[in-house]
Amino acid sequence: MTIFSKIVAGEIPAHVVAETVEYLAFLDVQPLTAGHVLVIPKIETDYIFDMDEDLYVGLWMFAKIVAKGVKIAFPCKKVGVSVIGLEVPHAHIHLIPMNSVSDMNFSKEKLKPTTEELAEAAEKIKQALLAV
Repeated sequence: MTIFSKIVAGEIPAHVVAETVEYLAFLDVQPLTAGHVLVIPKIETDYIFDMDEDLYVGLWMFAKIVAKGVKIAFPCKKVGVSVIGLEVPHAHIHLIPMNSVSDMNFSKEKLKPTTEELAEAAEKIKQALLAV
């Protein structure tokens, strides 16, 4: 069971910003920028391209909605998208508020927000999603 499956099961807490029956979006605890969100299918699948077609398309549609909320909550030029999938064997999409290409550099030092800062960021995105 992956760390993301444990989050889905409620065994590990997360700063959830959006949820449906099939998908979950929550803040990355070691973000590249403030507002960095991970979007996952609740069904554990290691490789995103191994996902069932309907689940795959639905994941991207869910990510699109979440990205709109992220952009409102954390004004930026664009919300960058990345699928790497090496660090956790559970398909996930990174949504990263960005103003320059360097904001998407996974080699740079990650931010270390406090639990309170993460809670505030999650609330900002949740509120923004109400307007989407």
